[in-house]
Amino acid sequence: MTEETKKKEAVRKPSALKRDLQAEKRRLRNRSHRSSVLTAIRGFESALAQKVEPAALKEKLNTVYSLMDKGVKKGVYKANKASRTKSRLTARLAKA
Repeated sequence: MTEETKKKEAVRKPSALKRDLQAEKRRLRNRSHRSSVLTAIRGFESALAQKVEPAALKEKLNTVYSLMDKGVKKGVYKANKASRTKSRLTARLAKA
């Protein structure tokens, strides 16, 4: 760290430093959750492209639903984004 950065760190209140730590932990947790949701969506889309049996597709879609709902509950996603994503995936399943 440079001298200027050290000075700024020393001047900041402990509560501000704590909030920075909390925000960073939250950011990493949210990022991890988003990553798992996107992986589940990619898995669903690849199964859809490979024309897997309907029961397996339904299972993959339910996994995405579950992860999206948990994300809304934790504050990772807004409710409308989750609804929109789930609706679009369901429409793609119905079309296939």
